[in-house]
Amino acid sequence: MTPGMTALYDEHADWYNDFMSPAAGPYIQRVHATIQDLLGPGDGPCLDVCCGTGAHAPALAGLGWTPVGVDLSPGQLRHAAQRLPVAVADASALPFADSSLPAAVCVLASTDVPDYAAVLRETARVLHPGGRFVHLGVHPCFIGAFADWSDRPRIVVDERYADRSRSFEAWNPAGVRARVGAWHIPLADLLNATVAADLRVIRTVETGPGGIPDLFGFVAVRN
Repeated sequence: MTPGMTALYDEHADWYNDFMSPAAGPYIQRVHATIQDLLGPGDGPCLDVCCGTGAHAPALAGLGWTPVGVDLSPGQLRHAAQRLPVAVADASALPFADSSLPAAVCVLASTDVPDYAAVLRETARVLHPGGRFVHLGVHPCFIGAFADWSDRPRIVVDERYADRSRSFEAWNPAGVRARVGAWHIPLADLLNATVAADLRVIRTVETGPGGIPDLFGFVAVRN
């Protein structure tokens, strides 16, 4: 998160730890399978940007990487510290030297920060030239305050797709976004910010149940 931002998840940390548990159901299993598919095997440190409760550390470790995490929420890091080495840090001011890491991921966190472009630039800064970065987030075209999933398989998308402001509106009042809100990033903004950060996208993926993707991800390398 950008300097001065509060740790939005602190008061929900225990709930979120349970929500993101592999035992919570097929969603998190699909998230982890997609991360592994995009990142691929490797060794050395892999930075989990906005790591939250560290729920994705097993997916990284299963590929041979050594996960390390940063997040602004001490409440979430209380859980994450049981899964990987962590530090309280702003994702737009990472505590790593230039070109110091071979890989990084940011999973389900792009809508938790008001300036994801700054996070992308900072992540690119700490990667080796040729280092891998995996983004996996909610699908910008089908998930947000503008999208109503209450009548599946029919999804209704309205004109708020262009609204980039933070919103707590959600079709599911028991979900994450109704609790902490989200900043929407239209697809073009996301990809353009990635290119502007000197990251070269080499593969993209969409995944979701019932034929409509709820996740969008890509792997990029630092030029």
